[in-house]
Amino acid sequence: MAKRLCSELFVSRLSFYTTEEGLRRLFSPFGSIKEVRLIKDPSTRRPKGFGFVAYESEVEADRALKALNGRIVDGRLIFVEFAQARGPEKASDSREDASG
Repeated sequence: MAKRLCSELFVSRLSFYTTEEGLRRLFSPFGSIKEVRLIKDPSTRRPKGFGFVAYESEVEADRALKALNGRIVDGRLIFVEFAQARGPEKASDSREDASG
């Protein structure tokens, strides 16, 4: 397999009632979790409906993705995918804008 996997998953379409503890319980049967982050609105502190789950290994993350992607959790159909690494992609975009 040529595609490089990562050990962090992006989880979207979560219920606004989902907690970090609930997310950890949901994903823990698939491996050792390093970190769970539920993204919240800074002013209201309410969840935005997505989060991240980081595993110790890529194999554990892949196992969780295959088991939970497309499942209904707390009444919502959730999507699970490998998290995208943040990078300097925007730097090349700004150069193109300046030259035009």
